Amino acid sequence: MTLPTKVIDRLFDRLALSYGSEFKNKWSNVDANTIKSHWAHELSTFEDNLKAIGWALEHLPDNCPNLMQFKTLCKQAPKSDYKHLESPKAPLDLVDSEILKMVKTLVEPQKDKDYKEWARRLKARDEAGEVLSPHQIWSYKTALELLPKQRL
Repeated sequence: MTLPTKVIDRLFDRLALSYGSEFKNKWSNVDANTIKSHWAHELSTFEDNLKAIGWALEHLPDNCPNLMQFKTLCKQAPKSDYKHLESPKAPLDLVDSEILKMVKTLVEPQKDKDYKEWARRLKARDEAGEVLSPHQIWSYKTALELLPKQRL
């Protein structure tokens, strides 16, 4: 594995800005892509820890480092205090059974459930003299089929 080209390009840009001609002249006789490819391969151990490369860039020595010196500098980066934990994975049979329960609830109506209970409660409140909005009255009457049928 190697580091992404974007990371290496940014690294080389930062080193060139920091050291100027000292960095550019260091490999003037070698193809730039060959150098970048070699650095990408050698620094691939930091693929999951790009912060180490960032730390090394913030703590550069006075003289332009070669690849091995830069790699050593990356290894000196402080370790993070926390570990990334993987999310626990649920057993597939448990996931399947839970999905099946949800589908049954949506597809199969519950036999003992009164789906118009909300409308009956609104009707009882209206009959008890509570002031309901016209929309509440229309809703419960429509649900309980208390409105006269309209012909189209």
